[in-house]
Amino acid sequence: MKRHAAACRKTKTMFIHPNKQIRLRQYDYTQPGYYFVTICTKNKTELFGTIEKCKMLLNETGKIAERLWKQIPETCKVVSLDEFIVMPNHLHGIVVINPDRKGGTPRRAATGLHALTPNSLPSIVNHYKGAVKKECNKNGFTDFLWQSRFYDHVIRKDESLDKIREYIRNNPLKWELDRNNPSSLYM
Repeated sequence: MKRHAAACRKTKTMFIHPNKQIRLRQYDYTQPGYYFVTICTKNKTELFGTIEKCKMLLNETGKIAERLWKQIPETCKVVSLDEFIVMPNHLHGIVVINPDRKGGTPRRAATGLHALTPNSLPSIVNHYKGAVKKECNKNGFTDFLWQSRFYDHVIRKDESLDKIREYIRNNPLKWELDRNNPSSLYM
């Protein structure tokens, strides 16, 4: 048991095995729906700006992250965006996938070690993260890195959608208590 616990990372309430699959098994992430995502910078380094007087003030890297997030529907026609916010070291957003906007059924890509399904949530997030990294490099922010994974939650109820929208809008107000805030007492 000690050996297993040492290999795991402890969060507030649970242990996460470093190689644990974090996507829902057997879930089709191309199907229509609302998906809440959180994408963090590597080591939760504050690279996007600061919170001052309960408002997020984006720096140049944060502006890149925000601009490219807003451009996702231009590069992926099956996507529209709902509420989102760029925080000092992470981004929260609601991605809406609607395959009928483009038509046709996406096929599995055969590139790379782990094939990504086009127009799937992992593919969309992967493309976004790559675009931000590329733009940061181009603008001299070569130290910018993302955490290797991202968090998602499939939103299945209107009440849940409303609560997540409120959570995103109020995130800067609660930064001092946010688990992604390295200075938080509640980490």
